[in-house]
Amino acid sequence: MKLNQRFWFLLHGWCSLPVWLIFTAVCLTGTIAVVSHELTWLTNPNARAANPDNLPARPIAELVAAVKQQEPKAAVTSVMVLEPYLVTAVVFSTDKVPSAIAYVNPYTAQVQEINPGINFISFMRALHGWLLFPWQQSYSVGYYLVSAMALLMLGAVVTGMVIYKKFWRAFLSPKLRFNQGRKTLLADLHRLAGVWSIWFLLLMSLTGLWYLIQATLWHNDVAFYYEVEPLSTAQVPAISDKGEAPAMIPLAKALQNAQQFLPELKAAFVQMPEHNRDYYRISGYGDSVFYDQYSYTVWVNPWNGDIADSRVPAQMAALETVMSIADPLHYGTIGGLWTKVIWFVFGLLVSGMAITGFMIWGSRTVRASRAEPQQATKPATGAAVATSASTAAETSLNKAAL
Repeated sequence: MKLNQRFWFLLHGWCSLPVWLIFTAVCLTGTIAVVSHELTWLTNPNARAANPDNLPARPIAELVAAVKQQEPKAAVTSVMVLEPYLVTAVVFSTDKVPSAIAYVNPYTAQVQEINPGINFISFMRALHGWLLFPWQQSYSVGYYLVSAMALLMLGAVVTGMVIYKKFWRAFLSPKLRFNQGRKTLLADLHRLAGVWSIWFLLLMSLTGLWYLIQATLWHNDVAFYYEVEPLSTAQVPAISDKGEAPAMIPLAKALQNAQQFLPELKAAFVQMPEHNRDYYRISGYGDSVFYDQYSYTVWVNPWNGDIADSRVPAQMAALETVMSIADPLHYGTIGGLWTKVIWFVFGLLVSGMAITGFMIWGSRTVRASRAEPQQATKPATGAAVATSASTAAETSLNKAAL
C-alpha cells in the first residue's frame, strides 16, 4: 500500500508532539551541559586556572597533597584533569562530608574552593542524562526515558525529510519570510533549522540509541567493557607481627610507572584503590582523536607498583569501542572548545525547532477549535462535508509541518 503525504504528516506530528515537554527539556539541558564547564568558568572565578606566569602544570600528586594539607582527614577517591583553563577537580570525603570536590589550580597547586555538594556541571549532566530520577541497582527510569527520546528524534528526522520535498534546496537558497505573518515565519524557521540540523539530529539520535542499548545492558548485568580482576588475597601483603598495616606505594610512583609503561597516555582521570585488593586506575587520552578521556587505561598494583594490566583502543571490542566514542560525539568534545561551540549552536537550533514546532501545532489546534462551531452552523451534504473536512485537515497538516 502506498503511503500518502497525509500519513507522513501525521507520523511526523506523533513523533514530535506527545512528549514535547520532555523532548524540549532534554534538548535544552543537553545544550547547556555541552558548555557547562565554560559557564562555570564565566560565573565562578574559583573555577578558573589562572596562569599569568605561564607555569607548567604541576604533577597530579602535588595537587592531591595540597588538598590533604588543607584537609588533613581527607580521603581522596579520584582526580579529574579538565580543560587547561579550568581547575583540576580532586574528589574526596571526610568524616563530616561524604563527598566534596576541591578546585585546585593545576599551575600553582592552590586550593581555590572546596565544594561540599553537587556542582553546576554534575547537576546539568544528571538533569540531562536521567532527569534526576533515582538510580536503583543498575538502572534509572529517567535514563531510559531520556535515551528513548532518540527514537522519536530519529522518527521526526525521517518523516520530516519525507514531508519536505527536495529539502536540500534550503542549503543553497534558505528562505525566511518576515513580512507574511507569524505563522509563515515560524514555519520557515522550523523548516530551515531542521534542514541545517539534519547531520546533528542524526548524530544525536544514533548516540542516543547507543545510550538506550547501554542502559539495557547495564540493567541486565551484561559486561561489555573490560575490567581487571581484583588482586588475589596472596598478592596483598599481610599485617606485620607488630600489627602494622602495610603501606601502599605513593600516588606519584604509580603515575610514574604508568607513564613509563604507556608513554602516549595523558592522564585525565585517576581513581584511588577502594580496598586492599583494588588498583590505582590511571585513565586518559592518547593518540586517537575520537575516543573519550578514559580510553587509555593502566592499572597499577598499589603494593609493589607493578603494571597489572592496560587497555588501549586497539584492544577494544565493538561495543566497548562504541562506548568510548559515543560521549565525545554526543557532547562535542572531540575538538575541544571549538567543537563545543558548534554543538552548542546546533543544540540551540534543535531546541528552537522543538519550540517552534509546538507553537505551530498550538496555532493549528486553536484555529481548528474555532472553526468547528462555524462549520456546524452551515448545512451541507454528506459528500460536501467529507470533502471540506478532508481539505481542511490536509491544509492544516501542511501548515503544521512546514
